[in-house]
Amino acid sequence: MKSTITLLFIAVFCMTCGTTKIVKTIDEPADPDTYDLSVWETVEPGIHSGFGSTDLAYSKSIPPEGNISEATNLQGWKGERVSCKLLVWSNGTIENIRIKTKSFGNSDYSFDKNSTSISLVKYVLTDQFLNENSGACGPRDNDKVPVHLTPDIISNESSFSIDAKGTRPVWISVDIPENAPAGIYTGSISIKSKSGTKKHDITLEVLNKKLPPPSEWSFHLDLWQNPFAVARFQNVELWSMEHIELLRSYLTMLSNAGQKCITATLIDKPWGDNKPCYDDFGSMISWTRKKDGKWEYDYTIFDQYVNLAMECGIKKQINCYSMVPINNKFSWYDEASSETVVQELFPGTKKYEDLWQGFLIDFRVHLKEKAWLDITTIALDEREEEEMTNMFSFLAKTAPEFKIAMAGFYHESINLSIYDFSSNWRDYGRIPTKAIKTRKEAGLITTYYVACGIPKPNNFTFSPPSESCFEGWIASAMGFDGFLRWAYNSWPEKPLIDSRYTKWPAGDTYFIYPGPLSSVRFERLREGIQDYEKIRIIRNELDQKNSPEAAAARMKLDEFLSSIDSKTLDDKSAAEVINEGKSLLNEIVKSTF
Repeated sequence: MKSTITLLFIAVFCMTCGTTKIVKTIDEPADPDTYDLSVWETVEPGIHSGFGSTDLAYSKSIPPEGNISEATNLQGWKGERVSCKLLVWSNGTIENIRIKTKSFGNSDYSFDKNSTSISLVKYVLTDQFLNENSGACGPRDNDKVPVHLTPDIISNESSFSIDAKGTRPVWISVDIPENAPAGIYTGSISIKSKSGTKKHDITLEVLNKKLPPPSEWSFHLDLWQNPFAVARFQNVELWSMEHIELLRSYLTMLSNAGQKCITATLIDKPWGDNKPCYDDFGSMISWTRKKDGKWEYDYTIFDQYVNLAMECGIKKQINCYSMVPINNKFSWYDEASSETVVQELFPGTKKYEDLWQGFLIDFRVHLKEKAWLDITTIALDEREEEEMTNMFSFLAKTAPEFKIAMAGFYHESINLSIYDFSSNWRDYGRIPTKAIKTRKEAGLITTYYVACGIPKPNNFTFSPPSESCFEGWIASAMGFDGFLRWAYNSWPEKPLIDSRYTKWPAGDTYFIYPGPLSSVRFERLREGIQDYEKIRIIRNELDQKNSPEAAAARMKLDEFLSSIDSKTLDDKSAAEVINEGKSLLNEIVKSTF
């Protein structure tokens, strides 16, 4: 098994321009699984290709199984991103492959060539649940948990080399222009190699509905960012201008998925010092106790990061972690001793309140000056009810202007004190349906999250890709305002090779890869968010129509959504549910609008 990242430079001959292009690519680990390779005996020499399913993760080492088609059909709204998956496989022929697209068009309208993207999907190491009916929080022995390969990295490369028996997925995305007239459009994908050129047709039906841009989506997406991981992996100085410019592309990618929240840190290690992630979260605010006993707070990094995120389009909410950290430890620089002091302090005690009172008053003044106070929350992650109750009481007395955001288990006694509550998806501790409705009526935000202890649906690198899309359907069906996940980019040591981490199931700590490079999981999550928005728009517009047809369509949609709950995936796959739901949405649009 390869344990290091190797940069390869592949010479790819450009058929159209007669020049050689140097493509930089990333080597992949060897496949740790064993297969009956006699399946290749029936595959003719040369390059083969066809469309597979975005719901399936195809093996790298054997020919693709299931329904593979020469052409494919897509449907979407104006402004929507739609995707498909092309598979390229070879019985060992050494080939350099270049994939190109012909822009979509018809006799009246043509898409810009940049509206279609083609990206090689690369494989990383993953693991699995030892017991598929239970999660896997806590330390993991990678020597005992089986390891596999999974296709997840969307590499942004459209050229690659095949030099052995194997299959290569290619991710194709089309951003439908918001001003494209409704109708049928045709495009194609061409695979060029020394063996010749093979063309695959794509038919795209643009429906007569418009999806607003991500900045206008109502879905409350909260993926926690880790800027410290970017500095480590990219080997740049933390908070240098080089680091800031690198972060810009990560935050822009997140904003384009509809992200609403900026993840900020008030203290060092708000998630404890037991390595919940490979890269610890540091504080964005410097705390100094002066020789005269007074406190000084430096907000330079905090302001820099918040301003950057807002420039990238993430503007709704600033979530600040945490007044109740995992281990209740707080640190600051003591000017008198010239040392960093670390103390364990608990909400409800005088020492805790003495530490936080001055900060909250000063922080409130600073946020008012920046015009950020109304969108800032004090954020918590899975804390005990007594700790939270004590903190809430202290905050209400000291700085009542601050809102509270919390991810964790539901407690009725503090429910309405939490402005933005994300409910754990487990059967125990999950928010009751009635409480979701009550919170919505009170103008409060309610989302849900999945984590290491939840087998399905989830976003592990070994999870079925369709489960990431299914999460948007859950939110719509159960009345949630959105979705939270504990890490957007908290990478393990070598994420481009190995998605496993010693404490959590593979992929639990991140959605996207260094680069930034998207993932199949992230694209499918974004797809589910689009579906959530489409459901919202259709429901609102059906309610405005005073016709029997609209009423019948609304009833049919509501009946389908009411069939989705926490037990749905016990009997069906996520792919079955979302594909049925998508067909229903398209049917309603065609018949009613």
